[in-house]
Amino acid sequence: MNVNLNKMILSGLTCAVVLACTTCFAASEWFVKVDPNVEKGPIKLMNAVNNGPAQQRSDQTRSNFDEYAALKIPYARVHDAAHCHAYGGPHTVDISAIFPDWDADETKPESYDFTCTDEYLKTIRAAGTEPFFRLGQSIEHYIKKYHVHPPKDNAKWARICEHIIRHYNEGWANGFEWNIKYWEIWNEPDGNGVRADGRQGPTWTGDTQQFLELYKVTSLHLRKCFGDTIKIGGPAFCWWGAWQNDFIPFCAKENLPLDFYSWHCYYADAHMPGNAAREARKLLDKHGFTKTENHLNEWNYVKGWGDEWVYSLECESGRLNQKGAASIAAVMIDCQDAPLDMLMFYDARVGCGMNNMFDPLTLRPMKGYYPFLAWRRLTELGTQVEATVEKNNGAENQLYVCAAKNATGKKALFIARYHDDNNIIETRKVTVSLPEGMKADWENARCHVTDAESTYTETPLIINANGTATLKMQPNSFALIEFE
Repeated sequence: MNVNLNKMILSGLTCAVVLACTTCFAASEWFVKVDPNVEKGPIKLMNAVNNGPAQQRSDQTRSNFDEYAALKIPYARVHDAAHCHAYGGPHTVDISAIFPDWDADETKPESYDFTCTDEYLKTIRAAGTEPFFRLGQSIEHYIKKYHVHPPKDNAKWARICEHIIRHYNEGWANGFEWNIKYWEIWNEPDGNGVRADGRQGPTWTGDTQQFLELYKVTSLHLRKCFGDTIKIGGPAFCWWGAWQNDFIPFCAKENLPLDFYSWHCYYADAHMPGNAAREARKLLDKHGFTKTENHLNEWNYVKGWGDEWVYSLECESGRLNQKGAASIAAVMIDCQDAPLDMLMFYDARVGCGMNNMFDPLTLRPMKGYYPFLAWRRLTELGTQVEATVEKNNGAENQLYVCAAKNATGKKALFIARYHDDNNIIETRKVTVSLPEGMKADWENARCHVTDAESTYTETPLIINANGTATLKMQPNSFALIEFE
């Protein structure tokens, strides 16, 4: 072979190797820029949940009360509480549980059974959390539906709801003055119709028009009774776009109360909830509901509801729960910058297979507990500040960042690395920079990492000569960096 040609080939190969190595290095590192001087607004309620803790009663009971209370959860939606014996089981929360005899007189205290629901809500409030009350029924996956039918009389159903509110907010029937703010009318009425196996939908057996009439009668009656002292809304759709040509246009046409609009989103792509929130906000604004709060009040990782359901449960509370935990952190961070007023994770219910926060058997904290602890830290600081991920070969959508500060200058950075692709296996560096005058803050910074090996474990940062700091993050991991 010609010597010069050989040199040219070798030179070309060398350049290719150098270029390839440079590309590999670039792809193996992210750069995050934090600027506490740029304020973005308050840290929002991205750490609400469905359901509360279990209290210790006697032998053969378990409790996660202390661990739950430590998170300072702002709100607990009480939907599906009737599926949990620790809360009182089928005697709890649902209209059919509180008012068990439809033919009874709804104006008389003796027609109501508040016992288990009282105890359950007391436990939630004792943990420092406010109840978010769903007026309606828990989901029924049974072959026969018992309580998810349209009420026989919408007006009577509305009056029953009225007296439940009076019990908890005005002391009626030996009740309380708790000033519970949020009252949601029904859950997933769009989960109706007939399934492929011939079963009726698990949440509403009526049609669209029947629910619209129920919402109309109930919302107007509750507004008449309580004015603006409570927030009325719903209807906790399976998806933000459900009945988009029916429910919100109907509320606008009839001038119905809609203080908050609630909907659900289960995802594999952690950007999906935030994108859905933007579409929901557009829909509300289009119909004049510009002041209506936008609530995503059921969300969790779900790969699929059919053949992939068992895998989804493994990611939520099983052997792959670190992946589900990382997705929780990613969604919280992503939705902080979406037009969303509240996130309510599904589910903190005791013993539920979709509970990534507490072990279903022992009730001890699992990996999914720690995004809520990190978010508590951010809410205590209060003010969101600018944090950006520099673009890096399209991989930046796998890294999620949110930073906060308080009035005294204390700061924190929450970082999540999440992706649904199990073929991504490499550990990557994340280098964080602060403004010039704050580089000394790295000396007092503390970093807690949660990944496959670590659970909210303090991990030293690598302090670089240029005043930045670096940490190494595994696939599907998250970290909280706090600066004194």
